[in-house]
Amino acid sequence: MSEKHQNAALVRRVFSAFGNDAMAVSAAFARDIVWRVPGHTVMSGEYRGRRDVVDFLRRTGLETGGTYRSRLHTVFADDDWAVAIYRATGSRNGIDLDVDQALVIRIAGGLWQDVTAVPLDSAFERFWA
Repeated sequence: MSEKHQNAALVRRVFSAFGNDAMAVSAAFARDIVWRVPGHTVMSGEYRGRRDVVDFLRRTGLETGGTYRSRLHTVFADDDWAVAIYRATGSRNGIDLDVDQALVIRIAGGLWQDVTAVPLDSAFERFWA
């Protein structure tokens, strides 16, 4: 896996557009994308289809009063997969979030097909509870 792969560039473009350009984010998703968030929180679940996933991503801003941010650290990618390691920050209900997270992304035809969020800290569950 390489950070210089075309799929790594795609992931970088999506992260750059997140919070700034919903159309660019949406355009990187397959129509039938599936996005999974583990746990038992207000954000946990399986989101299916481009509209459902975009609405889910929009909710991160709504749930945090616009404070949610993600800062990409590293991307590893090959022809079929990408793994993005990033720092997530925000505030919600008097609780601050500042944790590392990962996205495991299956890519086909230059589009995100399947995404699984992988929280790397138990603070994720407490924050979104």
